[in-house]
Amino acid sequence: MSEIWKQENAPTLGAEERIFLQPKPRRPWSKTRKNMTGCLGFVKRQLFRIGDDWYFLFILGVLMALISFALDFTVVKLLKAHRWLFEQLEGSSLLQYISWTVYPIVMTTFSTGFSQCVSPQSGGSGIPELKTILTGVLLEEYLTMKNFSAKVVGLTCSLAAGSTIFLGKVGPFVHISSMIATYLGRIRTTVTGDYENKNKRYEMLVAAAAVGVASCFGAPISETIIALFKTKFSIDFPFDLPETLIFIILGIICGILSCVYLCCQRWVVGYIRRNAFILKLVAAEKAVYSGLVTLLLASITFPGSLGQFMACRLTMKELLSSLFDHRSWGVLSQNATLDIQARVDPDNLWIEWCHPNFTFFGTLLFFLFMKFWMLILATTMPMPAGYFMPVLIYGAVIGRLAGEVMALIFPNGIKSEGVLNPIIPGGYALAGAAAFSGAVTHTLSTALLVFELTGQMEHFLPVLLAVLVANAIAQKFQPSFYDGTIIVKKLPYLPRIRSSVTGAYDVTVEEFMNTNITCLNKSFSYTDILRLVTSRSDDVYPVVENAESMVLVGSVQRNEVIKLLQAHREEEVQKEKTHQKEVDINIWEKCHIDPVTFQLSPSTSLHQVNAHWNMECSAGNTYNALNSYNLNMFTF
Repeated sequence: MSEIWKQENAPTLGAEERIFLQPKPRRPWSKTRKNMTGCLGFVKRQLFRIGDDWYFLFILGVLMALISFALDFTVVKLLKAHRWLFEQLEGSSLLQYISWTVYPIVMTTFSTGFSQCVSPQSGGSGIPELKTILTGVLLEEYLTMKNFSAKVVGLTCSLAAGSTIFLGKVGPFVHISSMIATYLGRIRTTVTGDYENKNKRYEMLVAAAAVGVASCFGAPISETIIALFKTKFSIDFPFDLPETLIFIILGIICGILSCVYLCCQRWVVGYIRRNAFILKLVAAEKAVYSGLVTLLLASITFPGSLGQFMACRLTMKELLSSLFDHRSWGVLSQNATLDIQARVDPDNLWIEWCHPNFTFFGTLLFFLFMKFWMLILATTMPMPAGYFMPVLIYGAVIGRLAGEVMALIFPNGIKSEGVLNPIIPGGYALAGAAAFSGAVTHTLSTALLVFELTGQMEHFLPVLLAVLVANAIAQKFQPSFYDGTIIVKKLPYLPRIRSSVTGAYDVTVEEFMNTNITCLNKSFSYTDILRLVTSRSDDVYPVVENAESMVLVGSVQRNEVIKLLQAHREEEVQKEKTHQKEVDINIWEKCHIDPVTFQLSPSTSLHQVNAHWNMECSAGNTYNALNSYNLNMFTF
């Protein structure tokens, strides 16, 4: 009886194999299912005939529009709640101060803490990292869905803090769009069954960047149907030709101020990374650091103190709307009561700039002075936030100040060819916003962007001139905001060398190449390879043709060399009976070597080296480029 029990309960070896060998169960409507599968396959082939990228880009646009709408809706509700709470506490300055400071502190500390706990890479705008990725460097952690969730939640809280910290959402939205595009690219690879094409991946990332900007401003290209900041500039003569010189001077001012801003911003970020106390605080308690910075900024912008001279009660959208107003504030202030109102008047936002004891010229100048260093300080907080919208507003203030000065000098306008054309300060604000933001980011597309925001292109010529002049000055003396961040973060990115730098042609590879490095020779024996690996702990070793010519043929990973030595050791153990002392190793045949895509001679100029690097990066061969430059007998 016990034997029968053992047989019944004994494990039946090979049961899984017998199950797979059994005929598949008959499923109903096999012919219908076969026809349906064929129809679906036919539809798939027809749809994908024009290219599958269009469908995934369409999905990307829809998703980003929904995310933008949901985020803006949430942020607007939170900002209204904060304003309502502040207004309900009227009569108690202490309670108003507490509500004004505690609310943004809670938002920024939660944004920093949540984003850092979920994904530390979600801090900042994400544009510098994305720019590095587009050059071919693989930074997978910046494009994960975990980073996506941290970015969205953190950005919502950062924007809900309001204009107190004076930060935007353009950069993070570009990063968010890129993460969605990466995820859709993986789905595309699964659906189509194709291999992962790097060129397709980079095309999707570039398209995602455009989608991210468009979803922020509703400005894909040219004039939009509904402008976010609708203006009412005069269509007949919005500006006179003699004013063109003033717009060029405005571009010069914006270019100079952008250089000062970029230099100071990079110095402050570098100082924080060098200061032991701040660095320790940021490394250990990032949320505490963000809270302390927000407390300082909120205390300064409190409407009961210095904030009343900076139009601090206006949101960032209201700030831009007031600055783009076509009417002259000097004329409006003469016919209006400038007493401080208990609440913001949405139909007369310009009143927030006109303090009874401090003219709007003073508030504009004070805004420029205070927001200069406050914005720099806000950019050091390790939380998801954008930095384009603040510089756009800052430039608009510069332009508005210039426009109001012109309106003060020429109250009746400028007379040209017998026609008297009035000064439109909003046009100067438009040019200042495009010029300063374009100079800070080293882009010309800001000129088109401001036209899409306002829905009018009457100031196309002066705005374009201002942007060109400001860009020329900024690119001459300072790297862009994002390039400066790349430099401070030490991300693997090599800027282009301008052709005007003649010294790049005189410097050759021979002058900065390092020949005193250890290389693997293709004719090395087992003992030579073992001696090299045990003496050096490099992750990658360069491989040369021979010791005489030192011609680089490629590079090999350390783990590959170790595997080769282990395999050879096993062969030696097996061949001990034959009394064979050593077996020659052919590295090229038995070990995977990453070949170089090009070779440089000692007479190659620095300009050619830089051009080769950028060509490799644009083709997605950055790993080979790194091998060619860091391992090829010379290092920068």
